[in-house]
Parts: sequence; C-alpha cells; structure tokens
Amino acid sequence: MKIIPLSEGAFTVDKTKKFLHFDKGKDDLQQRETGSLLVEVQPFVVVTTEDILLFDTGLGFEHNGIMQIHQNLVDAGIEPSKISKVLMSHLHKDHSGGLSKLNINSGKRELAFPDAVYYVQKRELEFAFEKSYPSYIIEDLECLKESNKVVLLDGDTVIDGYIKCEVTGAHCPYHQVFLIVDGGEKIFFGGDVAPQLQQMKSRFVAKYDYDGKKSMELRQQWWKQGHDEKWRFLFYHDIRIPVYQN
Repeated sequence: MKIIPLSEGAFTVDKTKKFLHFDKGKDDLQQRETGSLLVEVQPFVVVTTEDILLFDTGLGFEHNGIMQIHQNLVDAGIEPSKISKVLMSHLHKDHSGGLSKLNINSGKRELAFPDAVYYVQKRELEFAFEKSYPSYIIEDLECLKESNKVVLLDGDTVIDGYIKCEVTGAHCPYHQVFLIVDGGEKIFFGGDVAPQLQQMKSRFVAKYDYDGKKSMELRQQWWKQGHDEKWRFLFYHDIRIPVYQN
C-alpha cells in the first residue's frame, strides 16, 4: 500500500479551540496563549489494491478559491475525484473541515468529494449536532445528513472485507479508528486517540480527552500489537513523524 501524508501545516490550539498557523522556523511557542498545544494537521491518503482512501479531511481552508486538501491531493498526483472512500475518525473541526465545501451557486454546502463514499459513526454525527461549537462546526456537517453517499455506521464493523472500524470513544464519545489489511500489509489510523508518536511511547493522559486514561491504555495496547504485527502507524498531529513502523 502507498501512504501519502497531506500536511496542512503546523498550528497552535488553546482552550478557545482556535487553530492558529505556526511557522516552525520563525514563531515562538512561548509567545502563544499559555497552554497552547503545537500540532500538525495532516490527513492521509492510502492507495490500496481496491481503493484510494482518505483518512479525515483537515481544516477546510481555501487558498485563492481552491480547497487546500484538493490542492494537496493534486500536488501529490491524485485527482480529488479519484478518492473512493472518506473514512472519518470523528467530526471535530480540525478533522472534518474539508469534508464539505460551499456551492456558490446554491449557497449551500455540499460534499467536497462527491464521487466518494463517506463513512461516519451515526452517534458521532448526532453528538456533533448536540454539542456544536466550538469543537464542531455544524454548518460543515449538515450535508452528511442528506447525501446518499454517506454511510452512517452503527458501532464496530468491517468495510469491504479489509477495513476494520472500531469505536473506541476515549478522545470523544464515538471516536473510531481504522485498521487496513491489504496484501499482507497493515496500516493503522488512530485519529486523535493515537495522534502523535511520542504519546505511544509514554503513559500520557491528556486532559483534553473525553477519557484520557482509556486513550492511554489503548495506545499501549496498539503499540504492542503494532510491533508484533508490523503495523504502519499514521499520526495525524505529529509535527515530525507522520508515518512510523516500530
């Protein structure tokens, strides 16, 4: 399988949930709001024998009228129309901002990848509308309720025999993770339960998680299983190492 990170850059985020661009060569983290976290925002494409998969969709920023995630795909040699499945770990705004775009003619938002099938946990979508701002931008998500290109999953499942989806909660109540098994290879995307390499190596409990202790325990479990089974890990928020095999 081929893995393509689609980095949107580095950002700091504080308790207000605002994502502010951070230039790693120039900016000083100490000048940001106390408690600010430095993260990468990095969707991934995985090319399998069956599909071109997109894992999460970034912040949804546009430059000169073009969605950044679309431009990043084109720069990587992939037409956005070739994405066949969009796999959403959860719907926090830094993971779901690029799943829809505004149609300037209708004034409504529509799926940014209309040729793809989107896979979203049904209860996560319901929770997003219940919880709303600032973690969720419901205007971005409205079209998920209306499209026949969206599959609302109800708990753990396997898609097309090779994409294992597991609801873990932990970061948010209905967060899911994915294990892709294709041609003897295994690729794991843990979303925000397993966002950075360093967190896999320590007993780190994050205060921003719905259940930080469970997140920590799951990371330890996956780290061992991944080592034994030679997984490749995809880290959505890692500043330095997007892909790792231990």
